[in-house]
Amino acid sequence: MTIAVLKTGADAPVKPMLQIKDLHAWYGESHILHGIEMELGEGQLITLLGRNGAGRTTTLRAIMGMVDRRTGSIRINDEEFINKPAHRISPDGRIGYCPEERGIFGSLNVEENLMLPPKVGADGMPLEEIFSMFPNLADVRKRMGTRLSGGEQQMLAIARILRTGARLLLLDEITEGLAPVIVKTLGTVIRDLKKRGYTIVLVEQNFRFATTLADRHYVIEHGKVIDRIEAADVESSMGRLNHYLSV
Repeated sequence: MTIAVLKTGADAPVKPMLQIKDLHAWYGESHILHGIEMELGEGQLITLLGRNGAGRTTTLRAIMGMVDRRTGSIRINDEEFINKPAHRISPDGRIGYCPEERGIFGSLNVEENLMLPPKVGADGMPLEEIFSMFPNLADVRKRMGTRLSGGEQQMLAIARILRTGARLLLLDEITEGLAPVIVKTLGTVIRDLKKRGYTIVLVEQNFRFATTLADRHYVIEHGKVIDRIEAADVESSMGRLNHYLSV
């Protein structure tokens, strides 16, 4: 099968890592996603923008198989994932999901959280490299999860998925409620991960944060992609963006 290629801003070919076509998703009888379409090249970052309840988090959960039912197509490295059960999606080491609620173990310290399963993959980031990327965590490596600040918990949640060797990262509202200095640190980490070739889908309410990172923005409303804006077109599209994102 011939794999299509995306283009970067420099028109260099980029192998598609994630391709979603006509994605529908349900929670029980509630039909939440209505034909989501998007694509993401290897080493790129896209953001999912929209108001609360638009379907952005459900899109991430649908990729992970964490919905009651889904139809359409989700291809990762040209392999179809739409019919894979949830327990078969992330253990293969390709996808790491950082939910909005972070999902760390409060009764364990930082180092213990990082040593837990899921099993570290062959490409999992070594512990000392994690602490180099997140110096804040190195300083509190023996501190229990319940005693971490919100920013430290968020860093630990991201660090845990980097330990698995995942190369496609799904990050949900990682800056919500955090101090500006922590948001700045997370921005530095995300840029570093992009340079290392990680591919990232970012659900983010903080557009000022997102626009400095993304190759492409998808605006979601009522479970559909209503606009796609390339990074180079953001400035000329601010009127549309302000309309979409205003409360």
